[in-house]
Amino acid sequence: MKKILFRGLTAGIAVIAAVAFYTPTVAEAAGQAPQCSNARLIVPWKAGGGTQVIFAIFEKVVQKMNIKSKIKLQMIPGQGGNKGAKEAAKAKPDGCTLFAIHQSAVTSYLNGRIPYHYNNFETIAQITSTPDIMGAGKNVPWKTFAEFKKGVLAAPGIITVGATFGSTSQFNWLILESLTGMKFKFVPYDGTADRMTALLSGAVMLGGLNVASGKKHLQSGALKGFAIAANKRSKTFPDMPTLKELGVDMIYTLDRGIVAPKGTPRAIVDYWADVFKTAAASPEFTKAMDAKDTGVGYLGPDDYRKWADKMYKDHETIAIKIGMWKKK
Repeated sequence: MKKILFRGLTAGIAVIAAVAFYTPTVAEAAGQAPQCSNARLIVPWKAGGGTQVIFAIFEKVVQKMNIKSKIKLQMIPGQGGNKGAKEAAKAKPDGCTLFAIHQSAVTSYLNGRIPYHYNNFETIAQITSTPDIMGAGKNVPWKTFAEFKKGVLAAPGIITVGATFGSTSQFNWLILESLTGMKFKFVPYDGTADRMTALLSGAVMLGGLNVASGKKHLQSGALKGFAIAANKRSKTFPDMPTLKELGVDMIYTLDRGIVAPKGTPRAIVDYWADVFKTAAASPEFTKAMDAKDTGVGYLGPDDYRKWADKMYKDHETIAIKIGMWKKK
């Protein structure tokens, strides 16, 4: 069994579940509220992807809170998530523009698609963690991970994988290549919704899935999952083995959080951090995330920054190993 320093580019790298007792009528959050009744929370993907699905639920929870400023989702898809990132980065640092982020910001940076990552934002709160599933269309000829691996090894560079280039949806398959010797043919798509459509139509054979966005397709048999890149099996799909069970020492999750443009005053960051800490502890939110096999854990501004710095170093190590990145 091959090992890799990667072992857990996961929030799990220990997402801390220290969350506050929830009340839907918070009278006043800590810090200083921004001068807007609704801050736009930019989601850099199309509707239907895991990030949009999760933050749409989160938005509803925040909207019910008795606070001065709330959030409203704004989808800005394109460029593999980077169009929305650029819009957020150039926004006025007044707390009225926020950005939904995960590791794709780092993989896009390491792939040369964007000149910054978490380092160009103020970290506010990490909120959820969703493990990846190595997925496939229903018509692929393999039923198990062993059959899938054997088939790909026999046809290097032939078997197609739908991926958003430079994003986590490609990076995780590159890691799998480095651990198993498999070689895939990557086909570009802009976001989860487009990749899912390609898998469902048979335009590509393989692609990353998760329960947050692909549950109904996995349950119906329209798509299949060979393994989950998690520490333990999915509650929703208990018959699906983990990669670790199958001899591949790999854990990969999407760890979603919220950041603000660089230079946003700390008092405003603290306001939002307190709001999001309360919302993350909401029974409504935690129940919805449990149904999507998504862990809920809160990291505040400083701990989230420490996590982001470590996560970047871990990804950089892998990017160098697989030939994606040469350290400057």
